[in-house]
Amino acid sequence: MLDIASVAELLEQPRRIVITTHHKPDGDALGSSLGLYNYLIQKGHHAKVIVPSDYPDFLSWMPGNEEVIIYTDHIQTAETLIEEAELIFCLDFNTLSRINEMGERVRNSHAVKIMIDHHLDPEDFDDFRYWDINACATAQLVYVFIADALNNKALINKDVATCLYAGIMTDSASFRLPKTTAEVHIIAAELINAGAVNWRIHELVYNSSSENRLRFLGHCLSNKLEVLNEYNTAIIAVTKEEMQRFHTETGDTEGVVNYALSIANIRLAAFIVERTDEVKLSLRSKGDFPANEICKKYFSGGGHRNAAGGRSDQPLNEVVEQFKSILPSYKKLLIQ
Repeated sequence: MLDIASVAELLEQPRRIVITTHHKPDGDALGSSLGLYNYLIQKGHHAKVIVPSDYPDFLSWMPGNEEVIIYTDHIQTAETLIEEAELIFCLDFNTLSRINEMGERVRNSHAVKIMIDHHLDPEDFDDFRYWDINACATAQLVYVFIADALNNKALINKDVATCLYAGIMTDSASFRLPKTTAEVHIIAAELINAGAVNWRIHELVYNSSSENRLRFLGHCLSNKLEVLNEYNTAIIAVTKEEMQRFHTETGDTEGVVNYALSIANIRLAAFIVERTDEVKLSLRSKGDFPANEICKKYFSGGGHRNAAGGRSDQPLNEVVEQFKSILPSYKKLLIQ
């Protein structure tokens, strides 16, 4: 592993740099990536953000978004940039499978690989790791990396601050989750002082839904919500046909699971959706209930204790029944 002094030395001269993040980037993934991008271009680096897939329209306003390359849309360009890169920053993920087909390209690259992340169980593919599972967001770690580790706080301008604030805001559920410490609020204040317009960022992310998304959400809550009071658990399961009926787009399912979790006494919520080639699960929990354990043990996934995801190749109804069959073994934790 390199040390921070070696990384700082590498970044003193203009470099060819690729920044990448996980499949279906969320607010933290894109916010941390574009925050770092807007910092690096000020230092004269030739930086590009490459994402494995598309992402929600409600994130497309971020400064630098027009420079983002979607791998599946520009495979040759992306692979050339990865091959020629001197440094590759891997943000908000820690296993190369999270970037799909790009994973082996990054693994085989001769570039110095720098991971900045806050998830459990990192894979050893990196040369330098700025990693803290107690951070509420990768964007928080990018701020500390720039401001403290590299001593470049003066270069956190409005564009950098805007992207990093969006990342912290979204991954902390608007500063509501347990890892939203006093330090996080101090960083948020510093970002506002640097030019991030907090109320406007919130408006762009949370108050820009399409009519189709709202109608889909209404359908989920009115017709698909199942509450299992015996286990303090709520489930929303949606078929591929229902997704098509409401003309859902990337990002339209974001946050649906949180509505199920908002019910009084519910400690575990699951949003289970049938995709084209697999079934995806998104779990949220309260307190010390290990949502990530369920995803890792039963659904080829993982994540944080209170926010995790998984997948299955089985039919939707079988996945729902499998999830329900797991609950009795967790009953003591769910009803405490």
